Amino acid sequence: MRTHTLGKTLSRAPSRRGERGYILALLLGFCAVMGILLLKGIPAINVEVQRELEDELIFRGEHMAKGIRTFQARTGGYPSNLDELNKMKPRLLREVDLKDPMNPKGEWDLVYAVQAGASGDTRGLPIVGVKSKIEKDSFKVYKGKSIYSDWAFLATDSLFNLPTSGPPSGKVGTGSGAQGGSGDAGGGSGSGGSPDKPK
Repeated sequence: MRTHTLGKTLSRAPSRRGERGYILALLLGFCAVMGILLLKGIPAINVEVQRELEDELIFRGEHMAKGIRTFQARTGGYPSNLDELNKMKPRLLREVDLKDPMNPKGEWDLVYAVQAGASGDTRGLPIVGVKSKIEKDSFKVYKGKSIYSDWAFLATDSLFNLPTSGPPSGKVGTGSGAQGGSGDAGGGSGSGGSPDKPK
């Protein structure tokens, strides 16, 4: 009886090892397939994240333009730095609006109503809008532009005859801007996004 039972146990051992090997092979195959699917899905995820950042860029940029426009309506002039916008009561902007969502440093390029002098000093010049510093192709086309640094969000559609404290000029100021300092050249006005770029 004992010999018969031992024989059955020995005969089952190779079978169990085969089953375990089969299950292990299935698991390895499943992991390989999942890895391939995940690798294929990463670009799609990156695209979706970039599209969401583009929407946020448009939202914040247009909110910035609206805040500058409101500042001008209340004071009769344009701010010389972005901090002036939040010194008004009630505040004209959210804290998050002061940061460019596409820029890891959060800094906007500033659009000025007048050109800087020969020194390039933009301190005290009136700010009429903001734009992104990031020179990267976009998925969306905004105001006919498909590079983030060309998306300008302006408080006015016309840069001529602006009520500013600086010298009169019909040219947009240029420079390398930070949140409270200097800025870059301007472009179109900041109103609603446009459809995605056709493929």
